Amino acid sequence: MSLKPRAAVAAALLLVLSAVGCDSGKETPAGGGPQNGPIKIYYLQKQATQDYFIGEAAGAKKKAADLGIELVLVDLGNDTSKTLDSVNAAIAQKARGIVIVVPDPSVGPAVVSAAKAAGIPLLTSDDQICVNKPSPADCAKADVVPRIGFSGTQMGEEVGKKAAELYLASGWKPEETRIVAAWKQDVSVCGDRVKAALPAFKAAGGPDIKVVEVGTDNTPTDAANKVAATVTANKAVKNWIVWGCNDENVTGGVTALENAGYRPDNIIGVGINGDLACKAWSAGKATGTKATLWLNGGEVGALAVQSMYDKIKNGKEFAAEAFAKTTMVTPDTYKSAGLACG
Repeated sequence: MSLKPRAAVAAALLLVLSAVGCDSGKETPAGGGPQNGPIKIYYLQKQATQDYFIGEAAGAKKKAADLGIELVLVDLGNDTSKTLDSVNAAIAQKARGIVIVVPDPSVGPAVVSAAKAAGIPLLTSDDQICVNKPSPADCAKADVVPRIGFSGTQMGEEVGKKAAELYLASGWKPEETRIVAAWKQDVSVCGDRVKAALPAFKAAGGPDIKVVEVGTDNTPTDAANKVAATVTANKAVKNWIVWGCNDENVTGGVTALENAGYRPDNIIGVGINGDLACKAWSAGKATGTKATLWLNGGEVGALAVQSMYDKIKNGKEFAAEAFAKTTMVTPDTYKSAGLACG
């Protein structure tokens, strides 16, 4: 999930921060009461070629077909500078509603301002954005735009519990073990996941183990590079637990450890998403990734489209957050759970 420099949106942010002020995130998705006529919804996604977001798009398309509405999917890639242009293009094309997964939360206030000025309901999926601040972590709860996705705290708790279960079965000693936590540290939903993992690990019987925090851009390559440096600085450690924001971070971390000579038996990686873990497992090669919390993107896409339809057609207000279900899977259970590798 590499990100381009934020300079491209800086000017827009300076203009909108004062204009947006303290408007509530719940007021931002405009559109008034029930509306009649054809419904066209734009769904703008970062990284639309990633398996998770492909599934999300498929769920959104199916729900739109069921509802008899037009859905336009836009791939933002990792291009923060493309985001506002795509929002303005959707407005120009008479979108009745916009659902967005931003490449970077810093563009949030500009997106909010554009949608509000056009009187178009705005809903986020997966990642949060704030009405008046670049970082949702610094945002008042009332100023976070309504979101469809997963509970970051619950996800982190599931990761921590599974990691504790696997650790207790490993026979490792605490003093010979480290936890590496890898995530993009300005993405609030990532922070929610990582912060919840350690308390859940301990509550499930895990001992006190030193945690090494690693900042990444949420891609496997960057996670591998950053964790490799961590491993070099901790050569005496025999065993590693790896968790983070997503499969990308865990896969990168596991790769770095394996490249450094650690055997899969000395690594417990617990991911989130399922896409990269699934590919590793289906290849039949032993890996340090021992489990992943599968996020069914199709359910998020469908729920986002349904929520937007209900807002436009019936004037039903968005919930501040609405969550889809998650499923913890392993190499032995992922197929029966329904996780298919792309």
